[in-house]
Amino acid sequence: MKNHASRFVALAATFALSLGAASIAHAQAADYPNKPIRMIVPFGAGSVTDQLARTVGSGLAEALGQSVVVENRPGAGGNIGAGFVAASAPDGYTLLMGAASTNAINPSLYKNLKFDPLKDFVPVANVASVTNVLVVNPELKVGTVAELIKALKGGSYSYASGGAGGSQHLSAELFKSMSSTDMVHIPYKGGSEPIPDLISNRVQVMFCNLPVCLPHIKSGKLVALGVTSSKRSPLLPEVPTIAEAGLPGYSVDGWFALFAPAKVPAEIVARLHDETAKLLAKPEVQDQIRRQGAEPNHSTQAEFARFVQAEHDKWAKVIQDANIRIE
Repeated sequence: MKNHASRFVALAATFALSLGAASIAHAQAADYPNKPIRMIVPFGAGSVTDQLARTVGSGLAEALGQSVVVENRPGAGGNIGAGFVAASAPDGYTLLMGAASTNAINPSLYKNLKFDPLKDFVPVANVASVTNVLVVNPELKVGTVAELIKALKGGSYSYASGGAGGSQHLSAELFKSMSSTDMVHIPYKGGSEPIPDLISNRVQVMFCNLPVCLPHIKSGKLVALGVTSSKRSPLLPEVPTIAEAGLPGYSVDGWFALFAPAKVPAEIVARLHDETAKLLAKPEVQDQIRRQGAEPNHSTQAEFARFVQAEHDKWAKVIQDANIRIE
C-alpha cells in the first residue's frame, strides 16, 4: 500500500509540473512579445541572408509592435550564429535567419558540429530562395547542358566555387554525380572572387549565384546553360532549368528561412509563422525581395518542416558520395 501511495504522489507531482509548465508556456505566448526580439544572421552584413533578415525584421516589428534587432554573428560557415541561437532560451526572443547551409547542409559537412539543426531548431517560416546558374566561358563553345556533359566526358575541365561546402560547390558535385562526369574543383574565398578567372578562361565552369553573374551573362562574357532551381528564374526567363535542359531530376534551391530554438511555445511559433506569411503576401515586400535577387517563398509549417528534412537527407548523400568534409 505504501509503494502504491508513493507512486501516486510521484505521478501527481509529475502531472502538476506538466500543468505548471503548460501554464507558463501559455502565459508566455499570451504576453508575446513584450520586449525587443533579436534576429541572428549567421553571415556578414550585406549578404543575401542579411538583406532578407532586415526586410523580414522590419515587417515583423511593425506587425508585432516590438523592435526586431538584426545581429550579425558570422563565422565557421554560419555555425557560430546558428549555434548561438540553438543555445538561446526557448522564449521566442532570439530567432535565426537560417539558410540551406546552416540548417540542412552543415550537419553532414562539419565533423564536430556542436548542435543538431534538426533537433535544436523548430522551422518557423520559409522566406525566399536564390538560384544558382550554370555558366561557362564562351571559349568552351557549348550552348546547352547536354553539350556540356558531352564535352566533360571527352576532356579535362575545372569548375570554380566560392569555397568548399557552399551551395556553388555542392551544386557542381550533384551535377557531376547525376551526369557521371568529372571536373576539378577550384575553390575561391567568396562567391564573386572567381569571376575574373572565369571570364579570362583560367577556369571554365561555375555554378554561380544568379545576382553575381547576371551582369556578365547579359554582356555576353559568360554563357548561361541552366538554372539550378526547380523553376525558371524571372530574372532569366529564357534560360531553362538544368532538369529540363538535359539532366532530369536535378534541383538545387538555395533557401533562407526563419527558425526558432526548439521548445519555443507552439503558440509563439504559430504567430511568428502567420505574421511572416502575411508579410510575404504583400506585393511591395515581394518586390523588395526580388530586387535583392531572391524569390519569395511560403509554405505551411508542416510542409516546410518536411522540406528541411528532405534537404538534409539529399545533401547528406551528396556530401558522403563526394567525400567532402570540413574539420
